[in-house]
Amino acid sequence: MHVPSHNESGLPMRPVYDPSTLEGFDADARLGAPGRFPFTRGVYPSMYTGRPWTMRQYAGFGTAKESNERYHELVGAGTGGLSVAFDLPTQMGYDSDEPIARGEVGKVGVAIDSIDDMRTLFEGLPLEKVSTSMTINATASALLLLYQLVAAGQGVESRLLTGTIQNDVLKEYIARGTYIYPPQQSLRLISDIFAYCHREIPRWNTISISGYHMAEAGATPVQEIAFTLANAKEYVRTAIAAGLDVDDFAPRLSFFFVVRTTLLEEVAKFRAARRIWSRIMRDEFGAKNPKSQMLRFHTQTAGVQLTAQQPEVNLVRVALQGLGAVLGGTQSLHTNSYDEAIALPTQKAARLALRTQQVIAYETDVTKTVDPFAGSYFMEATTDELEAAILELIQAVDDRGGAVAAIEQGFQKSEIERSAYRIAQEIDNRERTVVGVNKFALDEEEPYEPLRVDPQIEVDQCERLAALRKERDNAAVERALDALRSTAQGTGNVLLPMREALGLRATVGEVSHALRDVWGVHVPSDAF
Repeated sequence: MHVPSHNESGLPMRPVYDPSTLEGFDADARLGAPGRFPFTRGVYPSMYTGRPWTMRQYAGFGTAKESNERYHELVGAGTGGLSVAFDLPTQMGYDSDEPIARGEVGKVGVAIDSIDDMRTLFEGLPLEKVSTSMTINATASALLLLYQLVAAGQGVESRLLTGTIQNDVLKEYIARGTYIYPPQQSLRLISDIFAYCHREIPRWNTISISGYHMAEAGATPVQEIAFTLANAKEYVRTAIAAGLDVDDFAPRLSFFFVVRTTLLEEVAKFRAARRIWSRIMRDEFGAKNPKSQMLRFHTQTAGVQLTAQQPEVNLVRVALQGLGAVLGGTQSLHTNSYDEAIALPTQKAARLALRTQQVIAYETDVTKTVDPFAGSYFMEATTDELEAAILELIQAVDDRGGAVAAIEQGFQKSEIERSAYRIAQEIDNRERTVVGVNKFALDEEEPYEPLRVDPQIEVDQCERLAALRKERDNAAVERALDALRSTAQGTGNVLLPMREALGLRATVGEVSHALRDVWGVHVPSDAF
């Protein structure tokens, strides 16, 4: 008996698709034209035929000075956008000299404690020209304000700044864990960022609602999109409840997804996600501006699918994943380096990752036409099937009271954990092939010398903080932090006193602790 194969979302895949597959398919309603509702075929009419996607490289390690040197190399190699990785203490709102930060300073990204570090990080870079994406969530407000302050110091007007802060705290409660405050206070901070950027930094993408980390934790493509869009709905509701007009902030919403080696399903996933989001925004939230209905997204190749065994094979994986993102209509793309399963990428590996995108953009023909899969029996059927499954799962979240209520019930986390366990079992049982791991393995691996972070970085960072606290006006800093606490207790926008404090050289840890004093911290329900 033939057992049908299934895709990553668990939906059956037929050996052959034919016209009967699309019986009753209404191309005008389901697809439309590129750049037009429901945006199935892409958010812009010309997509890449005019210019390619933004090619980002994720960098940031050790000190701000080292990272700055890497950024200059990447810009010189043709990178159009920078993506900044921050170390765990920065992500969690702790300074490098706090006991809890010991051993983690500069490890998984760059340590940013104050405006001094941020100046060094972006020294000599044309901030009015580069687009900067910052992978930061709980402390996103502080890092964005530091970026704005540094740009102002360079003479760059805030209205010219372009980029993205991830700022998606809800997925931290689901899959990643770098949260600080309770969910409701985190949502308050996010709506304050929306309002602040609408007035001050109008071209900035105020949130990158992320499915990537849920996928890395084991979410299927259906779960990735469903839980991401459910979170997005929560953010939109929060902003509207705070008095913002949907068409004032929705055009600056952006998304962040993974792209796996299962290229065909990934293309269908992106097409389905665009269609669903356009209808949510138009029909549920009454968005009238077409830009409010567009699902614009950044894509990163799947780090979870990279292997430490035979790491050079990751170059092939990343090329296929990058191609899937482009065929799926991404607006920007980060391709992982082949050695990231082992350590932070070396300079050569990072350059090869960028070259992978450049080959796709300039040596293939995929940029010469928009949505080449449109009308494919397989692609349209799979897009429809994924859409139906995603909508069913979004409804399951809504039935539990929305994303925050479902998070508090542990719904999304338990669903993802079940998927992750199933995948691990399939790999262990060799039902799922991972080249170089459970099939086509080598008896002996070639030696590889990973990039290592110098522990002296932590010592130097602590010394810089000690000097900063001696040089600055500490009384003025404390007054500014008190103003931040006072605003946090009320209903004003906390970014205004936060900017004042950071400009006076308050640290990221100090402004985070000021908010902790008022809002407290989140304690997960399974922590007892």
